[in-house]
Amino acid sequence: MADLPVHIVVATAGFAAGIVFGAAAQRTNFCTMGAIADLVLLGQANRFRAWLLAIAVAMLGSQALHLAGIVDLGKSIYLTPSLGWTGAVLGGLLFGFGMTMAGGCGNKTLVRIGGGSLKSLVVFLCLGFASYATLRGLLAMPRQAIESAMNLDLSKLGMARQGIVDLLARFTGAGARGIAASGIRLAATLAIAGGLLYACFRDAAFRASGRDIAAGLIIGSLVPIGWLITGVLGFDDFEPTQLASFTFVAPIGDTLQYAMTFTGAKIGFGVAAVLGVIAGAFASASAAGQFRLEGFVDTQDTLRHMAGGAMMGVGGVLALGCTIGQGITGLSTLALGSVIAWLSIMAGGWLGIRYLQEGSLRAALAARGD
Repeated sequence: MADLPVHIVVATAGFAAGIVFGAAAQRTNFCTMGAIADLVLLGQANRFRAWLLAIAVAMLGSQALHLAGIVDLGKSIYLTPSLGWTGAVLGGLLFGFGMTMAGGCGNKTLVRIGGGSLKSLVVFLCLGFASYATLRGLLAMPRQAIESAMNLDLSKLGMARQGIVDLLARFTGAGARGIAASGIRLAATLAIAGGLLYACFRDAAFRASGRDIAAGLIIGSLVPIGWLITGVLGFDDFEPTQLASFTFVAPIGDTLQYAMTFTGAKIGFGVAAVLGVIAGAFASASAAGQFRLEGFVDTQDTLRHMAGGAMMGVGGVLALGCTIGQGITGLSTLALGSVIAWLSIMAGGWLGIRYLQEGSLRAALAARGD
């Protein structure tokens, strides 16, 4: 592969990693929207703990790469000094609500396409169109206006990044006391990831669920692999690859654009990963005899899924990611914006589930649930 262009090497590796992601998600039923629904409706937490385990594994692996100097997470989109708290909150709420309307987040949409869901194919198209329009098209100007008006510039506080490590160093005076940034990073990583691991494995039902443990371990491990693919395989003195890992909102929009401009476009990690997830889910579903073509029940079902896809596209761009992009990859960088977006996505998911259950937003907001 030494003679291949760097972007082809990155895309090939991204496609292979995507296959593993899609197959693992399909076989283990890893679903972040389903995890929230299980908690809200059934009081069951195994799939939610699988998500927490994936976050912990991704965080440990990603921070180890950073501390070893293999990749610089500070070059990712999550750790800029511009804290887009408004986009994280509004976009997270919109994405979380939308994924309940669409029957799953961006990752689950790809997995279901691989399993034969025509419903998810429509969601894919709506999500991709809306994300691209918000990122570079008709909705880009209002998005940029919101960001210009509301984003907090942390560089004015003397901070180069919005990382939790930087916040700790700035507001505890650790740096002034001679405590190295690497020590703060290690302590923060072990404390947060350790707490997540404890929350997972303290539960006997989760410890007995090999499927959910495998889901968390595999999905979580793929995030640092993504950093390695883009940061190491993608290194080039003249045309370096943007440091990135798994996320699915903007890449779905890029996939649609790539399909339309194939001859004049270069495939990147995100597009290749999207295609890989679909291929992996298809292979897994076919091998298990679970591939089934699935269509819409009625017009209302169609409209709900289309609206949900559009909400995820707009919300995911505003929030700089989805349940995977912010909820695992972003959190692995210890970015404050990712914490805000993740909590907002969960709140939007809770509201969406209650909306479907109660039939109106007012009733959903009034619902307490057991």
